[in-house]
Amino acid sequence: MGVSAIVFDRDERVLLIRRGRPPSAGWWHAPGGRLEPGEGMVEACRREVLEETGLEVAVGPILAVVERRLEGFHYIVIDFLGQLRSDPALAAAADDAGALAWVAPERLADYPVAEGLLPIVARARQVHRGTAAGLADPTGAATDFIATLAEP
Repeated sequence: MGVSAIVFDRDERVLLIRRGRPPSAGWWHAPGGRLEPGEGMVEACRREVLEETGLEVAVGPILAVVERRLEGFHYIVIDFLGQLRSDPALAAAADDAGALAWVAPERLADYPVAEGLLPIVARARQVHRGTAAGLADPTGAATDFIATLAEP
């Protein structure tokens, strides 16, 4: 199981890393990775973003759950919305991230991005703006995420 965070800066540019190792080495992704034994999803998401970018994030609603089978790997990845808690200017590629970029929406097509990432980023932008909802953590325990229902 893996996690990733879709993170935006003040200009609504999305944070992407270029993977330095398989699977998908050379492709651009949201920062993230595998859970370690005993680690929760939200904790893993914060750790992975910090390790790969040097940035601290608060982990918000779930945006998507995707299944990928490629290059001998089989993953279930949970994509969260991440809210910056540190200066985006401090971002630097580290760990297994070969490069890092803040990418404007109109420039996403210029990057070879992971399969399925573009619609997730589009939905993430809506959740970030407050015009759509993801699966939220109603108790703050970071273990259960449920759909938010619209008011009647």
